[in-house]
Amino acid sequence: MVIESYTDLIKAAQQQEEPQRLLFVLAKAELPDDATASQKSNFAAQQGGALDPVLCVDKLPEEVTEFSTLLEESARTGVEWDIAFIASMSGRAGQAPSSDEADQPLTLMVNKVKAGSIADFVTVNKQGELIQLFA
Repeated sequence: MVIESYTDLIKAAQQQEEPQRLLFVLAKAELPDDATASQKSNFAAQQGGALDPVLCVDKLPEEVTEFSTLLEESARTGVEWDIAFIASMSGRAGQAPSSDEADQPLTLMVNKVKAGSIADFVTVNKQGELIQLFA
């Protein structure tokens, strides 16, 4: 299945042979304090900068069928973010992975985002649109 939207992602997760748990790492776009004028100009045009992971969460697909649910829950934390990186974990024997089982993969995701190794993730902006980022 080609994933062209957040809805497609949820459908794909729900259609897998084993139950899935979705992993979300939310990141804030920022510039270093010593950014050059060119870097600041590019950043203002939504190009360049760094993505700092600020929040992570795991959810069953049925808990976040609508992107607005993720937005509402994240808004309650008071943490600002710009980009969501999303991955999925497969369950076993008809059981979805638990939140405890998601801890280590979420930590690995955070580390990958910090390192700029983001090719393995579905990337969504705050409007719920799939986007491509280039590290």
